[in-house]
Amino acid sequence: MNPLEKPIYVTQPFLPPLEEFQPYLEQIWENKWLTNNGPFHQELEKKLADYLGVEHLALFANGTLALVTALQALRITGEVITTPFSFVATAHSLLWNGIKPVFVDIDPKTFNLDPDKIEAAITPHTTAIMPVHVYGKPCDVEKIQKIADIYGLNVIYDAAHAFGVKYKGQSLMKHGDLSVLSFHATKVFNTFEGGAIICPDEKTKARIDDLKNFGFHDEVTVVAPGINAKMNELQAAFGLLQLKHIDMAIDNRRKIDNLYRNKLSSVSGIFCPPLPKDTIYNFAYFPILIEKEYPLSRDELNDKLRLHGVFARRYFYPLISDFPMYRGFPSAQRDNLPVAAYDSSKVLCLPIYPALNSENQKRIIEIIQEI
Repeated sequence: MNPLEKPIYVTQPFLPPLEEFQPYLEQIWENKWLTNNGPFHQELEKKLADYLGVEHLALFANGTLALVTALQALRITGEVITTPFSFVATAHSLLWNGIKPVFVDIDPKTFNLDPDKIEAAITPHTTAIMPVHVYGKPCDVEKIQKIADIYGLNVIYDAAHAFGVKYKGQSLMKHGDLSVLSFHATKVFNTFEGGAIICPDEKTKARIDDLKNFGFHDEVTVVAPGINAKMNELQAAFGLLQLKHIDMAIDNRRKIDNLYRNKLSSVSGIFCPPLPKDTIYNFAYFPILIEKEYPLSRDELNDKLRLHGVFARRYFYPLISDFPMYRGFPSAQRDNLPVAAYDSSKVLCLPIYPALNSENQKRIIEIIQEI
């Protein structure tokens, strides 16, 4: 089988027709308002809150700054329990705030933080739990909240993958004290770069809005050592345009997920994790586990796909806990994280994005099947 003429990456941003963006650009030029809570910024905050089914949402220049600010907004210190199976920004946001990450193993079925392992990791220095809705699949929010309530801990969800996900009939973003979204170009919904914090009330949103603008509360009053994390008008305008097409984009992802599932579930050694229950899902990623029954290892299959122009990704490998700035923590030791270590060595995320056509997807499936 010959390589594809054009490479296929694990994900590509959804780009609406260019001519649809032109009126937004003209309006920005006419307004001469490029950043600092401009009209498109205000409109996007409102429309996103409506779409996601939440009351208060604060936009950010990117998701990492949103994570850093969420921790500051709740005045989190000491130790925070989190997962090693995520993108490094999750743990980096803790180090940026002088907080010690404490890694806990993951659930073998969901890839999410295992709530049954959390209590053993709590110490007198623990102030919060930061779980990740990995691949957009909901964490066990009920168990996590019960533990947090018993021990008086905050819960901040890294919901970077979970745009639009509903759990048991309501927005997944309503769980925890704060939820943080990413609108990076590779996400289900994007604003080039961007992010947001879902806030429980107006008072919390006001503090977050101050923190993302250097700590300014008004023209002459600085209330905290905040940072410059504001979303500009170009990003916000692109987000408004994206929002018009988001349901179609998610539906395309659903069809791609369905085809993979139908064709690969019967391949010996390829495990397709099931879809989450009680959930309206966004199909953000399509992970598979390459088990010992398959003729190639995960890394060998990844190399084989690349030879054919298919660039899958080993999300998440290595584990965060394997990187030099984290592996010295006692909780980062491999014997503390056996499930995460196993899944990290077996997982491969296949390409999934709205513009992936069925012909190219079938080529990907054939490469996996023919081996």
